[in-house]
Amino acid sequence: MDPYLGQEILGQFRIIQRLGQGGMGSVYKAEQPSMDRLVAVKILHPRLASRPDLVTRFKREARAMSRLTHPNTVRVFLYGELEMGGALYIVMEFLDGPDLMRAMRREGPMDVPRAAKVMIQVCGALEEAHNAAIVHRDLKPENIVLTTQGGIADFPKVLDFGLAKIRDMPQHRIGGPILTQQGMVFGTPEFMSPEQAQGIELDRRTDIYSLGVIFYELISGKLPFKVNNPMDFVAHHIKSPPIPLQERAPDRSFGPLTWPVIAKALEKDPAKRYQTAVEFAGALGTLLDGQNVSQATFSVPPAAPPPASSMSDMTTARIAAVRAVGGAPATAPRVPQPAKGDEPSDRAAGPAADRTGPHAPVTAPRTGPHPPVPDAAAHAAPAPAPQPAGVSRGVVLLLIAIIAALVVALIVVFATKSPAPPPELPAFARQPPFV
Repeated sequence: MDPYLGQEILGQFRIIQRLGQGGMGSVYKAEQPSMDRLVAVKILHPRLASRPDLVTRFKREARAMSRLTHPNTVRVFLYGELEMGGALYIVMEFLDGPDLMRAMRREGPMDVPRAAKVMIQVCGALEEAHNAAIVHRDLKPENIVLTTQGGIADFPKVLDFGLAKIRDMPQHRIGGPILTQQGMVFGTPEFMSPEQAQGIELDRRTDIYSLGVIFYELISGKLPFKVNNPMDFVAHHIKSPPIPLQERAPDRSFGPLTWPVIAKALEKDPAKRYQTAVEFAGALGTLLDGQNVSQATFSVPPAAPPPASSMSDMTTARIAAVRAVGGAPATAPRVPQPAKGDEPSDRAAGPAADRTGPHAPVTAPRTGPHPPVPDAAAHAAPAPAPQPAGVSRGVVLLLIAIIAALVVALIVVFATKSPAPPPELPAFARQPPFV
């Protein structure tokens, strides 16, 4: 029986229920009567407290996490060591909602705009942490919880900042966190960066890579490599190029900009990735409108130039389009996103706290063909014909105003002019008649 269930710890938290259990410890739901709220209490295994270096690092990183204030980061209220057994603990806000893994199992892959909106918020949380010298090192869908906050749905919360630095698990459990060669940096094989898989010292860019893998899976239901064993992901992250989205999920539509955004995040060389979470969020922002055809902020291969004979016609059409919309160039039509489909996932997973079993399919197989995605460029709305030259509307309005002012002035002059006195009568006419 769990020794903490039903117990009161720290004189103010009563443990109600165990929410999950993993290699590091257990997470409990607890109530805090003095504050009239629910909290989550993560209690680590007592064996971790026997390592003074881990205890020192844990306290330093927990203190740093408690200072994080981004709304998309889980709030940390307390941390320390329990009197009973000396186990390390963290008291956090209680989150009511599924993590991304459970959301994908329940609903299937997300459409691109919705997933991009979620990931942009996650990037905001990471940027604050990175600026505080905290690198997550174990980002995965299970560590991102979707909540509803202030009536806003799809409000993600990022969990377990910095805890990957103190994990000390000697076993290499399939589908679960593993040690790198340096012995202090953990990750989950499916979401490891190449440098993390090689035991190289990490910085913020390792989290960018992991976010790229999460976004890939979030919109396709699959991971960027085909493997038979989850541990094979480590070698693929180091050596193999990721499979393009359209090849991995040919029956789904992603738009022309989605794969370039992800491909840059998944570069093997950290120097070629987005260098900050803010930069990655900027690229994801180009996918929000649902059209997925706007100009991106990253490098894409240039299209072949048109024939020289057509350049003048193109210039005329572009000028006409700009005039027609008041200075904004005409955009291509919306690229339709397919209905949420059901595709199997390729990675092994169990419960969110302990990924040890085979992964159930995200959804059932599709039952019908998927309509082809129309080519946005081929169906772009033609630019309107140029307007004939002539007197501009502003000049006409100015002339009308001047004429109106003159008319008003004339009316005022005639209205205020004194009437002329009557003509003077002749003298005989002014004499009184004879009586």
